[in-house]
Amino acid sequence: MKAIHTSGAPAALGPYSQAVCKKGFLFASGQIGIDPLTGTIGKSFEAQAEAIFTSLSNILSAANMSFRNVVKVTIFIEDLMNFDTLNNIYARYFHEPYPARETIQVSRLPLNAALEISLIASDL
Repeated sequence: MKAIHTSGAPAALGPYSQAVCKKGFLFASGQIGIDPLTGTIGKSFEAQAEAIFTSLSNILSAANMSFRNVVKVTIFIEDLMNFDTLNNIYARYFHEPYPARETIQVSRLPLNAALEISLIASDL
């Protein structure tokens, strides 16, 4: 197993890697909308979502992959009223055939984030 680390994504908030690669698969830890340069979380849902996708893009790039390699996405969202906004932003990064996905409403996320996204990608 190889840990993936990039300064283009926030440092881990605990004892875990930003992502790990094993046998052609990348497992990216959940990302929240933190700006890796300032350490601050976005003020709006949209700002947090954009920061997350930028971080995920940088993690994928550090593993020599892109969003085209993603096979599974998991989204934790604080308020499903933001579901349409999420889908509009998501559609800018993913194209058919779309990866498998689930979106789960939760009561609270680290740093009171509005959403958290993790993914699995493969270079196979």
